[in-house]
Amino acid sequence: MESNREENLEAIIQGCIRKAEKSQEMLYKKFFGYALGVALIYNHQRIDALEVVNDSFVKVFSKIGKYDTSKPFVAWLRKIVIYTSIDNLRRNKKEYQFIEAEKLSIQDETSDTISQLAAQDIIEILNQLPLLHKTIFCLYEIEGYSHEEIAGQLGIPTSSSRVYLTRAKKQLRELFPVNYLREQ
Repeated sequence: MESNREENLEAIIQGCIRKAEKSQEMLYKKFFGYALGVALIYNHQRIDALEVVNDSFVKVFSKIGKYDTSKPFVAWLRKIVIYTSIDNLRRNKKEYQFIEAEKLSIQDETSDTISQLAAQDIIEILNQLPLLHKTIFCLYEIEGYSHEEIAGQLGIPTSSSRVYLTRAKKQLRELFPVNYLREQ
């Protein structure tokens, strides 16, 4: 059964390489939900996430010939959706002020409060963070990017990436009890 799905996906990808509209439509429909789920992590508004998904699929269809079929397609798609979300954030960068870390003093307190939440709870709480804090938190904690990689992608100093991560964690610790108690 799994082999049939892989062969079917391979056939769809080959059709996309040939620019067959039916194959592109099939790929879009097959992975739309997954791509939207990733985009919603990195965007506050659903409309922004939908725009990122559509932009991501445009990139997928234009670069599908470069996709390495020996690797999982969803990993390649996820990377494109994340980078497209970062591009979207960078495009709207003027809304955010980047502060040098040396000017700030914030302590990082470790807590496993987040591990006690359901996935939907986490997304709801993450959506309460400022978009830059949320993006850096997700890139660092979920995707495993280093501060240097995040800083390079967002065009900010590495020290600012650390500060925004610390702020995000602090805000998450503050938000958790309020949201958790409200639901109990």
